[in-house]
Amino acid sequence: MKPVITPFFDPVTSTYSYVVGDPATRRCAIIDAVLDYDPVAGRISHASAERLLAFVREQQLKVDWLLETHVHADHLSAAAYLQGELGGRLGIGAQITEVQRHFATLFNLGSEFASDGRQFDRLFADGDSFPIGGLEARALHTPGHTPACMSYLIGDAAFIGDTLFMPDYGTARCDFPGGDARTLYRSIGRLFELPAATRLFMCHDYKAPGREQHLYQSTVAEQRAHNLHIHQGIGEDEFVVLRNARDASLSMPALMLPAVQVNMRGGQLPPAEANGLRYLKVPLNAL
Repeated sequence: MKPVITPFFDPVTSTYSYVVGDPATRRCAIIDAVLDYDPVAGRISHASAERLLAFVREQQLKVDWLLETHVHADHLSAAAYLQGELGGRLGIGAQITEVQRHFATLFNLGSEFASDGRQFDRLFADGDSFPIGGLEARALHTPGHTPACMSYLIGDAAFIGDTLFMPDYGTARCDFPGGDARTLYRSIGRLFELPAATRLFMCHDYKAPGREQHLYQSTVAEQRAHNLHIHQGIGEDEFVVLRNARDASLSMPALMLPAVQVNMRGGQLPPAEANGLRYLKVPLNAL
């Protein structure tokens, strides 16, 4: 059975979140939910999450899963907030522990932070299956952008995080800690082995030059034929040179430092300090 897929777009971070539902049981998963953050005021808000919350309640859906494709560097996750409102289990790729260990060191978190993934209810290994109502979902480890990147194959649809963008925009950057262009090439190769008609759902769309509207869906066949960076005929070495050169020209995402601190905690904010306030750290001259 095909899942019913409803996209939600956050224009501030160019992020797509999804509610993926089984129409027979009215069970669903929420993928890559956005928590609103004003970096100037240091203020958290929930307008984006409330759109998802309202939709789930209006449609009388029950949430089985809140899924993260990876530890995002461009937006904060609303998974913890939505889990508190709607229930469900929080899942991410098992290599989250590698990401946690790296950033726990960078932010000097000490023993107060657990780097074993316990902030999540399920750490998926490659090939793990799990139900969403009557739908069977499967986790596909697709690292390269980060070590913990996980794509989720649900029916005829795959939610691929930052692995690929729309064909006219290309592929994800690989210069984050643990990222690797050669690994990304091989991960995309796994996606290209899926049936040609498999629908691929993007986590972001930044609109390629000349395109006026945001898009979020392509197919394996379209990506194989037309992806700007990795269409058929592009070899691994050629891709690595192209990807590394492009990454060298990119600046760090504006929300990377606050986003990682929240997202590696499963969307939870850092613990309050003695004065009752929560703080996000900025390591100076470390990156």
